[in-house]
Amino acid sequence: MDLTILYRGPLASCDYDCPYCPFAKRRDSRAQLTADRAALARFAEWAAAQGEHGDRLSILCTPWGEGLVRSWYRRTLAELSRLPHIRRVAIQTNLSCRTDWLAEADLDTLALWCTYHPGQTPYDRFLAKTRELTALGARFSVGIVGFPEHLEHARRLRADLPEQVYLWVNAAEGRSYTDAEAARWTALDPLFPFSRHPHESAGLPCRTGESVISVDGDGTVRRCHFVPAELGNLYDGSYRTALRPRACPRSVCDCHIGYVHLETLPLYDVFAGGVLERIPAAAPPARAIQLLRPTPP
Repeated sequence: MDLTILYRGPLASCDYDCPYCPFAKRRDSRAQLTADRAALARFAEWAAAQGEHGDRLSILCTPWGEGLVRSWYRRTLAELSRLPHIRRVAIQTNLSCRTDWLAEADLDTLALWCTYHPGQTPYDRFLAKTRELTALGARFSVGIVGFPEHLEHARRLRADLPEQVYLWVNAAEGRSYTDAEAARWTALDPLFPFSRHPHESAGLPCRTGESVISVDGDGTVRRCHFVPAELGNLYDGSYRTALRPRACPRSVCDCHIGYVHLETLPLYDVFAGGVLERIPAAAPPARAIQLLRPTPP
């Protein structure tokens, strides 16, 4: 079985205080950090054992906080990347951590989904980290939230990043973009039209719940982060009998880690080989983006 897992443990602390994030500068207690470390170790042990069953796994860690400032995330990702049945292991990160740990990882398997947050770290420091990743041969994408005040930062990033590094732009939550505003962001990220509007998803086929699942620190399995209904537990195997094709029960899906799995969108083709780390298979030409552009609700 080929299975994609979105893992989110108890960790909810971050070293940044972005005004648009509810977990900004939140601090986990020692007990909470201990619980998160134990939960990740349990998950990693389970993932390592799945090779004995012939399963192949792709794993994206989507912590509420920043995982890579914690040693157990760095170590676990590196260890998982070296297992032959792990097709991909990736994590969302603000890239505030050091990068030398990547020398212990299989960089054909491990990848990073990096977000630049203006005002939280000096631009030159963030850019230097991306250059370290490039020198190490790591696969990564870089992105930014599409607030008007971030536009010049995004333009600077696009100019300074290597051409092959994809710069993505997330539409700011709840923000409506004029066509002129959207055009400015699309000039930087040709795939921005997919983020601009929430996707009507009710009743549409989605890979979540069949080949994609969400797992929390207790091993509770759901189809995705955005649908609370439980499918079973990872560690007792009860989730397996629940895996089947499913239609989306939500009216709309407005987060990339959700709508990327909608079968009605072409994003598995666009991101072929890089779905979890948000790296397109190739830079899509403008005409292709025009053809793929979703219809606004």
